Amino acid sequence: MANVLLIDFGSTYTKITAIDVEREVILGTARGITTVETDIMEGLNQALDKLFATTGRLEFAKVLGCSSAAGGLKMVAIGLVPELTAEAAKRAALGAGAKVLGVYCHELSDYELEEIVGLKPEIILLAGGTDGGNKEVILHNAKMLAASGLNVPVVVAGNKSVAPAVVKMLAATMTDVYHTENVMPRLNELNIEPARATIRDVFLKRIVEAKGLNKANKFVDRMVMPTPAAVLRAAELLSRGTDNEPGLGDLMVVDIGGATTDVYSIGKGEPSKPAVALRGLPEPFAKRTVEGDLGMRYSAGALLKAAGARLIGSYAETSEEAVVAYVAKVEANIEYLPQTAEEERIEIAMGRACTKLSADRHVGQLETYFTPFGSTFVQTGKDLTGVTTVVGTGGVIINNPHPEAILRGIVFEEANPHILKPQQPEFLIDRQYIMAAMGLLGEDYPDTAVRMLKKYIVRRDSHGTEK
Repeated sequence: MANVLLIDFGSTYTKITAIDVEREVILGTARGITTVETDIMEGLNQALDKLFATTGRLEFAKVLGCSSAAGGLKMVAIGLVPELTAEAAKRAALGAGAKVLGVYCHELSDYELEEIVGLKPEIILLAGGTDGGNKEVILHNAKMLAASGLNVPVVVAGNKSVAPAVVKMLAATMTDVYHTENVMPRLNELNIEPARATIRDVFLKRIVEAKGLNKANKFVDRMVMPTPAAVLRAAELLSRGTDNEPGLGDLMVVDIGGATTDVYSIGKGEPSKPAVALRGLPEPFAKRTVEGDLGMRYSAGALLKAAGARLIGSYAETSEEAVVAYVAKVEANIEYLPQTAEEERIEIAMGRACTKLSADRHVGQLETYFTPFGSTFVQTGKDLTGVTTVVGTGGVIINNPHPEAILRGIVFEEANPHILKPQQPEFLIDRQYIMAAMGLLGEDYPDTAVRMLKKYIVRRDSHGTEK
């Protein structure tokens, strides 16, 4: 028997994908309403009933799961300097698939500690100081957390010189304290993979149980990772391939949801032009960013504020008043769908605005400085102008007959040449919503996952023609 079942316990829907790994085909997909509040198996059984209604009853050799249910993996990141260790901690958390509730730096104040307690994080990532560098700040912050009354897992990933003292201080009042390597052992040197791995382990050991997902343990062989981490894993596989199966090269993924827009990029992002100097932290090869104010339903009002009615209206070729009126309908009823041709255009325009703004924030920027010796260029972030593949996923993209119109927001703009977005990308659509499933499959069957990603993700050119 070669059937594998891949489960994504989402915040709204539990999505399942049945795979025949020998024939490398999708046997079927289905979804049910996620039921974390009662019994997670209720929603899963709904999805299984729908699946078996089309496939007939299946037996599975392996069942793997990921989850973003009950708000996802909620984290707070704490570091020393905003642009350095605090930013490194944030990147480690995002790369692990977390929802970052807040990023704090320097010595925590009483007000900030009160805010952290109020956020109710499920994990805290405590960083600060390069190895052998500043000790005082991470010790102060550990003392504050130890006295806060919080009892959530803390991952310590700061100055190794004081890490044992920090762990001891926290362990006096907290049940789960984990030590891993410093996210920034030396100035401007990122080392986020150990922290990512530790966060994933904490998710599997503690958070799965806390969210009631362990009720599925009798059915699921292994909960593997948070859903965003599974999508990142799939993006890496599709980009880099394996020893036996070539990938597509550098790529980006845009995942537009009701509340957030996630952007993933796989590639070094080094300057594509000569005589460009890099500034800021090195970029992770596999990068994820999340924009909490860019979404199609829960965040529709925030999207309108961020993008402006004029921009959305220009995309939709309609008035600003019509845009404001449509967003008001969506805010009043998040299940509202377009009823007219004009509203359909506005829906697409909102998706394009999500793509544009999230991509603008994700990619690097080029600044020009004028000196007595001529112009010089400085790049911060990734240069993604050479990326040739963009994958679109998320409901508004995969369910829309014109997904390329939404993804067009990721394309380089001559009016903003300093924003280093892809210049001539080809659009691929995750029509069957399998990115997270393939990330899971890639844990045990990486070659198969790469081949199936290339087989099932639909190619479209900029004019919307499937290839």
